[in-house]
This record gives sequence, C-alpha cells and structure tokens, in this order.
Amino acid sequence: MDLDRWGRNLARYTAVAVALAIVALTTACERSSLHVFRQQPATAYDKYARQLTDAGLDSTVLGRDWLAASDSAMRAPLQASLPALEVGAYSRNEARAVAYGFSLKDGQRVSVTVRADGLPLRFYMDLFEAVADTARPFIHRATSDTLTPPDSAAIMLQLDYEARDDGQFVLRLQPELLRSGQYTVSIGVAPVLAFPVEGRGNGAIQSLFGVDRDAGRRVHHGIDIFAPRGTPVLAATDGVIRSTSPNNLGGIVVWLSDEVRRQTLYYAHLDSQIVAPGQRVRSGDTLGFVGNTGNARTTPPHLHFGIYRQGRGPIDPLLHVRLVTRSAPPVTADTSRLGRSGLTNVADATLRASPSASGDVLRVVPRDASLQIMGVNANWYRVQFADGAAGYLTASAVRLVE
Repeated sequence: MDLDRWGRNLARYTAVAVALAIVALTTACERSSLHVFRQQPATAYDKYARQLTDAGLDSTVLGRDWLAASDSAMRAPLQASLPALEVGAYSRNEARAVAYGFSLKDGQRVSVTVRADGLPLRFYMDLFEAVADTARPFIHRATSDTLTPPDSAAIMLQLDYEARDDGQFVLRLQPELLRSGQYTVSIGVAPVLAFPVEGRGNGAIQSLFGVDRDAGRRVHHGIDIFAPRGTPVLAATDGVIRSTSPNNLGGIVVWLSDEVRRQTLYYAHLDSQIVAPGQRVRSGDTLGFVGNTGNARTTPPHLHFGIYRQGRGPIDPLLHVRLVTRSAPPVTADTSRLGRSGLTNVADATLRASPSASGDVLRVVPRDASLQIMGVNANWYRVQFADGAAGYLTASAVRLVE
C-alpha cells in the first residue's frame, strides 16, 4: 500500500483525531504497558494510538512501527543534562519517537517547550517517572499536545512538572504519522519556590540544612541567607499566614502555609514582620525584614528559612530556592543536515547516550557506517542506525552521503 493511499485510509478511519480539541491533561496514572488501553484512554497519545488500533491500522507496517517506536524509545532513553536544547527532525516516511532521561530532585521543577515546524497536526509529549517495579516500570506524570492553528505551520507545546521526591524521569516526544518537519525542544529546570530574600542569590546562602548546632545537641533545620538588616523577606509562594508568634530560638518569625504542596515555610530571626495570621499572600509579597532576633543576636543579620512538610517534618529547602544560573549550550552543529543520510567519518567513532564526552558509551562504530541524522545538540549529532540503535556522535565524526 503506497503512502498516499495509507494516508487516505488513516484520515477515513481516524477523522475524529483531526477534529479533537486541544488536550492538556496533567493527571497522574499508572500503566503496566504503554499500549494496554483502558476503556477511556488516559492521554491524547493513548487516544490516537487507540484509534489506530480500532481502525486496524496497527496491522500495517507504518502503523505497527508507530506503536512500537514509543516503547522502543522508552526502553532506551537518551541522557539529557539539564538544561538542554536540541533541534530534531521527523519524516512522513518513518515512524519514530525520541525519549530523554534525566533526574529531578525534590524541590525542582522541569519546564519543557517544544516548537515544531512543518505540517504536523499533532505532536505528543509525555513525561513519565521510572520506578523500581518490573510490572509497572513507569508512572505517567504529565502530558501535552496541541493542534496546529489553521493559519500557521508551527505548533507550540508546554509541559511543567514539580518533583515532590527525588526521581528518574523520561520525556517522550512523538509526532503523528505522515508528517515531516523539524522541532526544537528546550528542557529547563528551576526551583519550585521563589528566592525568599529580595535582591539576594545563591551566594548569600552560607549555612546549610543538617549541620550541627549547640555543640551537636541539635541540627540546623533550614538554610541561612545573609543580607543587610532591613532587606525585605519575601513570600516564596502563594499561601496563607499561619502564625507570627515569636519564640526564643527564631525570635520574630512568620509561618507561611503552602497549601498546594502540603508544607509550611518558616521565616525566622526577622527584624520585624508586617503580616497577620489568616492573611493570604502572593509569591513575592513582603512578609517582613531581615534581622538577627532570637538566638541569632550574636551573628550578622540573616534569614533562617525552613520547610516543614506534612508527614515528613523538616526537609532540606536548598533545592527549593537555589537559582539555576547555567544555561543550555547553544546549537553549533549544522542543522541543515537534519533528516539526511550520512556515514561515520572516523574509525572507531564513539556513540554516546548523551551529547557529552563523558556520556555513557553505547557502542564503538566503524568508519563508513550508515546512519541518519535525527537531531542536533550543541556540536553533536543525534543519529540512528539501520538496526535502530540511536545516540550521539560528535559532528566531526559524521559526513553526509553525497
């Protein structure tokens, strides 16, 4: 069956897929297999895959390849060091998916933006958490897809997720069938809370969670952020003031209830405070001013900032507020080579799981091995070989087939 006829069948059997409104579901659900569907599929990706199956198109080569591509990508995700920036290609002649693996710590937020150019109707993006369960290896955490506006040849997708515990995550991207084009994916990471002292940054944090206090009789249940007396202390999130009652250790304090995350933020050693119990505040509102009241009278002015989570007690607040100052390396390799066939240009080229000389080695490839260039990340090409193996080669290790 030629591609045009295949496309007409797909359009006939799955016309409802083209007419679906924008879907932006963020419900968390567990699935033992990405292609075992409930009566009500959980995500837009599942709905599209279900339509392929119901129409019998999963028995065609291209339909079967599309369904298998996502599972294959999930089983062997590439490694992303955040923040990351990559330009990729997809082709109407092939059914492929790409998955990026990365770690997140409690208190970090990942933000993913995808811009796809060409003629796609849908581009599916799903975030999974990997868990130590052979029967259910992934928990679905977030999803995003969109329709191309009628007057545009570009689509935009946005996905945001906050980690509540340390974990390993996999981001999967896959366009619908019979579309060709390019996309740019940007994966950023940031703290989930705003920095709690105005005009200060990471360098002002000088005392960390867990260090000894009072000759080892207790430990530090927060971080200390040093600033001149009178510097505004800010709400790190939207919330409700729970208490402003002073105490011997903290002096003048504010307790801010973070209802979304089921935790309380503790501000201590203030010179003064300007809020009242029951008051609702927004992120960035001034709660009080830096001082050294309580047991900090012999130390320079600073804010003691702590987080107490329901059911867990004090937790380390550092990653919840520490600013991410690094940026993704710019794309420098030639993006005009995307989607084209090539050959390895050197003997014993090293295929790596990430675009870095320190990335895990996937295999050593001989000279003149055939490949296809599927992505560009900094000065690396993401390539795929005929046997399905994928990874990164330095741009200098790849030449085009003339």
